[in-house]
Amino acid sequence: MKKVLHVGCGGKTIESMGSGFHDGSWREVRFDVDERVRPDIVGSIVNMEAVPDGSMDAIWSSHNLEHVFHHEAPHVLREFRRVLKDSGFCVITCPDIENVCARVAAGSLTEELYRTPAGPMTALDVLYGHLASVARGEVHMAHKTGFGLRLLAARLQQAGFPRYFGRRRRWFIDLWFIAFNRRISRSAVRESFQRYTDIPPDGPEQPAPAVEPTRPC
Repeated sequence: MKKVLHVGCGGKTIESMGSGFHDGSWREVRFDVDERVRPDIVGSIVNMEAVPDGSMDAIWSSHNLEHVFHHEAPHVLREFRRVLKDSGFCVITCPDIENVCARVAAGSLTEELYRTPAGPMTALDVLYGHLASVARGEVHMAHKTGFGLRLLAARLQQAGFPRYFGRRRRWFIDLWFIAFNRRISRSAVRESFQRYTDIPPDGPEQPAPAVEPTRPC
């Protein structure tokens, strides 16, 4: 059975992932810094030494990269690549900082942008981390950096991923990427993107061109 490392899992399970992970061929390995959520592996994405090299078929990273310092993000992405098998891939989603800054520039700083199970989210929450959680002492929820579409693409390329594809969703103010540890066709990358994120690679939610490398790195 294939293994997907669910980094920063919190209370979520494989059911929160894209439908491509629900065909019965995947086993979730839960990884989190918070022991209270009972992960399989306790650890931070800046120190993944408990995960062996080449041991995972996939990684699911939902809203993790913004919680590390900017200088740590390249190391985290290299760690993602290290723990993946040669045939592996990772799915990454995080806030679209360029989009939220546009909302701030338009005067929307404390107004609700969208709603989550944790409650309404404002631009301040997206920029600095869920403020109510941080106020409760959950300082690991603070945000320490941010990404736009092209910046995250550049970081994936610098980390050595030879194939990746990403797009932004304007209304959800987020970025989604899939990155492969080997060279495969661009059509296969885009097909996998839809399968494992449930987001079409093209569509009305995309106000800017999707990003993919012009050539293998």
